[in-house]
Amino acid sequence: MENKINAHNSVLELIGNTPLVKLNRVAESFTGNFYAKVEAFNPGHSSKDRIAIHIIEEAERQGILKPGSTIIETTSGNTGFSIAMVSIIKGYECILAVSSKSSKDKIDMLRSMGAKVYVCPAHVAAEDPRSYYEVAKRLHKETKDSIYINQYFNKLNTDAHYRTTGPEIWKQTNGQITHLVACSGTGGTISGTAAYLKEQNPNVKIIGVDAFGSVLKKYHETGEFDANEIYPYRIEGLGKNLIPASTNFDVIDKFVKVTDEESAHTAREISRTEGMFVGYTSGAALQAIKQLNAEGEFNKNSNVVVIFPDHGSRYMSKVYSDQWMTDQGFFDTNSVESVQEVQFVK
Repeated sequence: MENKINAHNSVLELIGNTPLVKLNRVAESFTGNFYAKVEAFNPGHSSKDRIAIHIIEEAERQGILKPGSTIIETTSGNTGFSIAMVSIIKGYECILAVSSKSSKDKIDMLRSMGAKVYVCPAHVAAEDPRSYYEVAKRLHKETKDSIYINQYFNKLNTDAHYRTTGPEIWKQTNGQITHLVACSGTGGTISGTAAYLKEQNPNVKIIGVDAFGSVLKKYHETGEFDANEIYPYRIEGLGKNLIPASTNFDVIDKFVKVTDEESAHTAREISRTEGMFVGYTSGAALQAIKQLNAEGEFNKNSNVVVIFPDHGSRYMSKVYSDQWMTDQGFFDTNSVESVQEVQFVK
């Protein structure tokens, strides 16, 4: 019998089936049981690998994408990295319109993956010709044989998580999940995962995490798009200044808003207590759980799954930079955390 080498054909085969990890020290004062779905275990280090492979392979099945085609997308960084990774393996060109709010680390990573990157001002209206939405549309029109992924209005974004993330969590918890807590940006992750979980058990409570400066929470509660709620905030990949069609508000039970500062400190706390080097939105998701716990949302029988969307390496110049934290005014005399000094040995 021939001995075969046990190897994957490419990194794309490593997408999905990410681990569920119990939260211990960081959750020891909470009521209930808490588990993190750690999406940094995807080869592109974020949950966006799931939508990149699903949308691109569906475009291939439909004959829209052919060898030598160009893929164009708007991104705060993670989706762009995932699309660039898939494009390398499959032989496509990649052009990305990126928000200027994205960390320098993310932008450098996109360039290192061979993508052509256009950095667009973050704090302009969605319909402004300089916004990353409009820049991507323009590039699509100008680029022959290109497709525009448009994750914010692409139902395949949601479908990817309905097919993968939802079933994985249901299986990993043996159907015992009582709450799902997830950040909402495009809404694909929370909507697709929630739709699957609600089909299995309508009583699973779905809680979305939103940012101050975003319109999602109020829209969910009132059906009203309130432009007066929009103002600049620092968290990337969370909240929106428009209503993404890829968000299914009907499967989300409630939204919780979190601040930039508390989310940044909580991300750092996860790293220090659980040994998980996670991104800014992971801090936001756990910060929401802290607030929900204080409100009495959970009981001793609660089995809460929180999605940690990406890896901390993408935020070295932001939440993991003491200088950046200081510049934002996030370190003060009342902080639990203080700036750590580096000791140089001469």
